[in-house]
Amino acid sequence: MTTPVAGATTSGEHDSGGKGLAKGRVGLLGAVVIGVSCIAPAYTLSGALGPSAAVVGEQLPAIFLVGFIPMLLVAVGYRELNRAMPDAGTTFTWASRAFGPWVGWMGSWGLLAATILVLSNLAGIAVDFFYLLLAQITGDDALADLTRNVPVNVATCLVFMALACWISYRGLEATKAVQYVLVTFQVVVLVWFSAAAFGHVVDGTAFDASAISPEWFNPFAVDSFSSFAAGISLSVFIYWGWDVVLTINEETKGSATTPGRAALTTILVIVALYMAVALGVLSYAGVTDGAHGLGNEDIQENVFAALAGPVMGPMAILMSLAVLSSSTASLQSTFVSPARTMLAMGHYGALPPSYARITPRFQSPGYATVAAALVASAFYAVMRILSEDVLWDTITALGMMVCFYYGITALACVWYFRKELRRGIRPFLMKGLLPGLGGVLLLIFFVQTCYDSMDPSYGSGSQIGGVGLVFILGVTVLLLGAAVMIVQRIRRPEFFRGETLPRTDSTTSA
Repeated sequence: MTTPVAGATTSGEHDSGGKGLAKGRVGLLGAVVIGVSCIAPAYTLSGALGPSAAVVGEQLPAIFLVGFIPMLLVAVGYRELNRAMPDAGTTFTWASRAFGPWVGWMGSWGLLAATILVLSNLAGIAVDFFYLLLAQITGDDALADLTRNVPVNVATCLVFMALACWISYRGLEATKAVQYVLVTFQVVVLVWFSAAAFGHVVDGTAFDASAISPEWFNPFAVDSFSSFAAGISLSVFIYWGWDVVLTINEETKGSATTPGRAALTTILVIVALYMAVALGVLSYAGVTDGAHGLGNEDIQENVFAALAGPVMGPMAILMSLAVLSSSTASLQSTFVSPARTMLAMGHYGALPPSYARITPRFQSPGYATVAAALVASAFYAVMRILSEDVLWDTITALGMMVCFYYGITALACVWYFRKELRRGIRPFLMKGLLPGLGGVLLLIFFVQTCYDSMDPSYGSGSQIGGVGLVFILGVTVLLLGAAVMIVQRIRRPEFFRGETLPRTDSTTSA
């Protein structure tokens, strides 16, 4: 049974602490673990190494580092906004405060769309590696082919989704306990894989051994700006998810400071891990179209499935288990972000009040968690039945959504603190220049990717009427958000009149 929490006051008082969430449940380490889990490095790299290498070749480490820069800049803005007004709604609340209800609503829609898209893909990857693992354990290769059986695939996916929803429904204590084990395991296996790859290079047993070259770190060696922007969009995807540590700010010890530190720590841990794996894979396999080369289209969709055996030998089964645990862990932790965003939207009257309900026993947004699971499950089932290519193209569309809402949030930081920027070097840099630069870069990448994705050859090559499917997916998602927003404006005008969440700045008391 759930109970509704009282909404925001019509006077506009900023009551972020009145949503009914449990207080002080997560410390710095727990928040970092949840952040790393949501990013899901093993799952993310398994699907992103190949496409990224296909776009930028040997400049893979460079594009990972360049993609890290706007993430770091945006994280600075998130940290400053969280210090000023810790709120589980993050993008929704902060953009509404800075720019007003319309921008805040669409920014939060970008976040919700990205998480729903990635939940479906996480579930799909979990299913693939579940049956691959069964085949490796039993020696029956036919079991791996069960993932291509659509009814079996969808049914298995729904089971994974239900289990992840159940754990998330039980609150952050259950989430944190599960994540410690799963995150530690996948990080250990990725480090093992990287060390083994370098070992083969040293021993002369690598597939296409290459010495690490300074040119690999030169982003200007990428052959075109379109390739550069495509690579950045993919690297935005591989870093995305760290902001989950901000959505749990009301449930964190030291809610004004700990989430910001956790976000920065998470990003630094991830970039170090990604560089180790990227350099190991490049040194071992190269970018040719040979059997194990990153230029081979047959292995690009899942690099680890092709390279784990040659690199790790009989212990390759650990990589399958790591990707499975990574996608499963992220599937569960990713529920945290949309559930708390919808909780805040219900709390402030931007969605029906049912979304503001919490579970009395677990003090978690139970209704919103179940709603996210149902939407993601339905989306996966429909997309899987239509086409595997459609499901794969959602990854690129997801990158567009991430650039969109990260960019809005970063610029909201600049606008919210605009009257403080002349008060010294620190506020100018931390509240103005750095987040502003990160936001502008991400919105540029968003526009460039939208333009490039109109090409029918973009992504999987699927198209409708001569227009690339990635572009159609991205635009359709945004237009759907606008339509839902208009419906909510008609039904709940108080929020859109600024009565429940008014526009303010850092010098104005909300």
